[in-house]
Formats: sequence, structure tokens, C-alpha cells
Amino acid sequence: QVELVEYGGGLVQPGASLRVSCAASGRTLTGYAVGWFRQAPGKEREFVAAYSRNGGAVYYGDSVKGRFTISRDNGKNTVYLQMNSLKPENTAVYYCTAGRAVITSSIPNKNQYDYWGQGTQVTVSS
Repeated sequence: QVELVEYGGGLVQPGASLRVSCAASGRTLTGYAVGWFRQAPGKEREFVAAYSRNGGAVYYGDSVKGRFTISRDNGKNTVYLQMNSLKPENTAVYYCTAGRAVITSSIPNKNQYDYWGQGTQVTVSS
């Protein structure tokens, strides 16, 4: 069993940067596809970024490429999402997730993941 806890969300102005973190416990994240999704009010949960299971590749949703960066610290069993040039439309609850058997073509598919955190709210507003 893997427990995921996100933290670091908050209220920021448009154009600002923010880093959210996801600390895992129970098992090491090595061998899991791990990443981030987000969900805005009234919308579907949307893929943001993820590492492949072997950690050798990263993937981003089209709307965040070039502005968001996913990273990890295996020693701390923690995954990060650095968000730059934030826009009001980036406002959402950001969820950390991990999956044991997520193949590359299914990385953006939220139904392929086994574990989810409780989410952290990110609000971009002036």
C-alpha cells in the first residue's frame, strides 16, 4: 500500500511560480509510474505530468509543456511539480498519483493509477 500526501498549494497571482510536493510512504515509488493530475470545478480530472515506471522518461500535458516541471527525490520518496508563469486557468486541486502497471501509452489515463493523494488546492488570482 502506498500513501501519498500533497502539500504546498496556495493562492498566487498570475505570472507567479509555485512548487507543490508529494510525499509517499508505505513503499518506495521506484517501479511505479508517478505523477500529477488536476481537477478544476465542474471539469474532468486532467493529466499534468508523470514519470514512466522505470523513471527514465517524463511526460507532460499539452497545456503545461514549457511551464511546468516534474522532478523527484528518490531518497525522500517525494515527487515535485514546479509551476511557472501560472495562469488563472491553472486553478484546480492538484493530485499526486502512482500506478504499478501503467504502460507508456496509458500514462495520461487517470483510470490506470492505483493510489491517489487527497489533493492540494492551487488558486491563481489577482
